[in-house]
Amino acid sequence: MPSPNRGRRTLTFFTGNRGKLTEVRHRLAPLGWNVVQGHRTLVEPQADDLETVARAKLEQVPRAPGPCLVEDAGLFIHALNGFPGVYSAYALRTLGPATVARLVPRGDRTATFRAVMGLREGAGGRPKLILGEVHGKITSAPRGSGGFGFDPIFVPTGEHRTFAEMTPEEKDGLSHRGKALDGLVRALRD
Repeated sequence: MPSPNRGRRTLTFFTGNRGKLTEVRHRLAPLGWNVVQGHRTLVEPQADDLETVARAKLEQVPRAPGPCLVEDAGLFIHALNGFPGVYSAYALRTLGPATVARLVPRGDRTATFRAVMGLREGAGGRPKLILGEVHGKITSAPRGSGGFGFDPIFVPTGEHRTFAEMTPEEKDGLSHRGKALDGLVRALRD
């Protein structure tokens, strides 16, 4: 019986986040990519921007013959001076979405979700950084059961539903990671 991955190209995604892995697999599988999870703990530097974190993570990825991917994302709440931003994973783990939503003042609930993907194609490939972002607002309390992370408290501009209230396909069409994946697809085709 032929292998289901025969003829497919392999991209190694270094992430411990199953939700991110699922989103990347979902987007790239129809394009002939087999996305495998890289199993290496990457140290994230203390930095003020996602680009610095993505570059540092990519430098730690082993040199491999095929393309390797890392990603860092954050929720930047304007009234909280960008908090949690690059510390989003920590804020999610220690505070959770409901507490973060309660921290946001009533007057300005605007926020930006950003993702930066770092791609290196092959052992000698030069790193590429790909940005995706979406603007929106923070709800007063979590809504929805889909998605992961801060999805239950983020409503993208032009929508009335949180990412957690959308189907995976709807979220992918609007999200910061979906936009970064658009750029990744273009980079992989070049």
